Amino acid sequence: MNQEKIMKAKMITAIIIAAASLIAAFIFAGLYSDQKKQNRLDHIDQYEKNLAQAADEIDNYLEKQTDYDLHYNMVLSDLGAARSMIFLISDYTEEQKTINEIHYCFVKYPEQMKDRLKESSEAFRDIAGHLDKGYDEVSEIINSIDKLGN
Repeated sequence: MNQEKIMKAKMITAIIIAAASLIAAFIFAGLYSDQKKQNRLDHIDQYEKNLAQAADEIDNYLEKQTDYDLHYNMVLSDLGAARSMIFLISDYTEEQKTINEIHYCFVKYPEQMKDRLKESSEAFRDIAGHLDKGYDEVSEIINSIDKLGN
């Protein structure tokens, strides 16, 4: 009879530990999901800030018309950072392609992009302002580039 009570106590302890483990697993899954969502929002926020900074650099150059190389390199840097941030956002595939292409155009065709700085600034501001038309504007800029030129 004594042996039976010991086995019953061990079984009850095992059931309680299993239930606690299951509850802990659900809590950790919820915390993981919440943190993943927060990280995604942080990446989107940083991406939009980088695009806004690129637009600010373009506007600074257009306003002052001095030190083109410095401002252009700052725009390249901000676009590169935006490209890195958008890469971390899983459901932004089309947007990733668009940002990669505009960054490529800024790197590969600086002379042609010099004529499209104002449009680029507006497009970056629209994207940072959560307007989908910004991606269309960027696509228009990309399509207007003569990819066989310099």
